[in-house]
Amino acid sequence: MKRIVVISDTQLPYHDHTAVKNLIDFIGQWQPDGVIHIGDLMDYPTPSRWSKDTRAEFVGSVMKDSEMGKQFLGRIRRIFDGWFKVIPGNHDERPEVYLESYAPALAEYPFDLSTLLDFDSHGVEMARGFVDFAPGWTATHGHLGFSMSQVAGGTALRAAKKIGKSVVCGHTHRLGLVGDSCGYNGKVETRWGFEVGNLMDMASASYLRNGGANWQKGFGVFYTDGDNVTPVPVPVHDDGTFVVDGYVFGKRA
Repeated sequence: MKRIVVISDTQLPYHDHTAVKNLIDFIGQWQPDGVIHIGDLMDYPTPSRWSKDTRAEFVGSVMKDSEMGKQFLGRIRRIFDGWFKVIPGNHDERPEVYLESYAPALAEYPFDLSTLLDFDSHGVEMARGFVDFAPGWTATHGHLGFSMSQVAGGTALRAAKKIGKSVVCGHTHRLGLVGDSCGYNGKVETRWGFEVGNLMDMASASYLRNGGANWQKGFGVFYTDGDNVTPVPVPVHDDGTFVVDGYVFGKRA
């Protein structure tokens, strides 16, 4: 039985410190076969098109934020040596896109996530777009033109119907698993849409009205046994703890 942990939307430095610490400790204890971060590992609030022509455009926090990202990867790598993949999300790509849009003469210099966070030194593989990681399953961030749904899991399921295989994604910040089956004469095929939630501190997201949204904290685990794949949503409670395999992980805040 192989086990894979799928994470999304930590959005450092706006992460839930307790939940992220507990997740890293869990990876060290559980020792999965692999870990995939499927996007928005970083937030990179500035510079971006949202900070254009504002005071924040001149703050210059990319390198400071990237150091926090390197610490995150380093903490995982000190306790886990399995395979580790990262799919960049739209927030991860903000510095790169900003240069391409507003300083194209500088865009030839490497300013992508793998360079900023030094993936090579951390043994992390960057995979853009889609990653097939288990039989019948692909992982992606979710910002590549998918039709969005307000129902948790619905965006991923719409993508699954379009792609023709089950999809796990982030981007929506929602946690949910939904299926769709079709067939005849007893031959039925089921595709799944799985959204793995987020690990943000919502109070840090100043763009949220009243500090709330239809978001759920969590991540996902996958069990694979040959061609059989079992996806499991893992809700993260308000105190940063969560349950996997019947055990509570994490210290309460």
